[in-house]
Amino acid sequence: MAIISSLGYVEIAVSDPDAWRTFAFDVIGFAEGSGPNPDAIYLRMDEHVARLVLVPGDTDTVRAIGWEVRDHRALAEALEAVEQAGIAVTALTVAEADKRGVEAAISFVDPSGTTVEIFHGPVLDHSPVVGKFGNRFVTDGLGLGHAVLPVPDLDGVFHFYTDVLGFLPRGAFRLPAPPEYGPVRIRFLGVNQRHHSLALIPSGGNEGPGLVHIMVEVDRLDDVGRALDRVHKAGYHVSSTLGRHTNDKMISFYVRTPGGWDLEFGTEGVLIDENTYTAEEMTADSYWGHDWDRS
Repeated sequence: MAIISSLGYVEIAVSDPDAWRTFAFDVIGFAEGSGPNPDAIYLRMDEHVARLVLVPGDTDTVRAIGWEVRDHRALAEALEAVEQAGIAVTALTVAEADKRGVEAAISFVDPSGTTVEIFHGPVLDHSPVVGKFGNRFVTDGLGLGHAVLPVPDLDGVFHFYTDVLGFLPRGAFRLPAPPEYGPVRIRFLGVNQRHHSLALIPSGGNEGPGLVHIMVEVDRLDDVGRALDRVHKAGYHVSSTLGRHTNDKMISFYVRTPGGWDLEFGTEGVLIDENTYTAEEMTADSYWGHDWDRS
């Protein structure tokens, strides 16, 4: 059983906050949240005060990925597991946790070099979630969505998340590669009924933002289509056309964010029954669509 219950939040440094405001609020349709940092941009999707926190920085890069656990006992279990794996862990102070909008949290660096925070007790905002276009994000019991990280040591990072933190293997996608390289895979990992909350893709290093893409899900296909229309009209780069994935069944498109990584915007993701699920290896990423333009 996974210690982690969901992907809680991601904090990202951004070099062009004004571009992000236009993209997030006027094109994608996030609601604007609030927080203690007057210079940060808080992107709200539900009752959490923010799911994505954008802080000004010289370069665009992931600052922290926050994973939620059920309660203080689960947080203590996570702390013990990570320390037993030989990784130094820091407990956030009360003031630092307050800034995160959580009751308590720990922080450490995973084997890929990504800063990870594990928390419990998110502070909730019960006011209406009002984005510009009225789209409703799917987060209840499932979390923010999923994050895809580039990792230099796929096997080592995979075993850390599965053996130490209890993430559940949810299959792989076999990448085309010459026979002499052997099988090359993207690994998918779940923590709840969402097919995957984390994916790991082989990378030569952690150059760039340290992030391949983040997926957010809405509850209506029409909202995906309307968002795609807005993306085209505003002139953003569509990294992948509309399509349906073979593994999580998501109908989605990918758009290049002002930070240089992609946002996947989709709907109709499958819910997994862990009692009957069997991990599979995909040889095509989509049933249809998802024509890629990686320029």
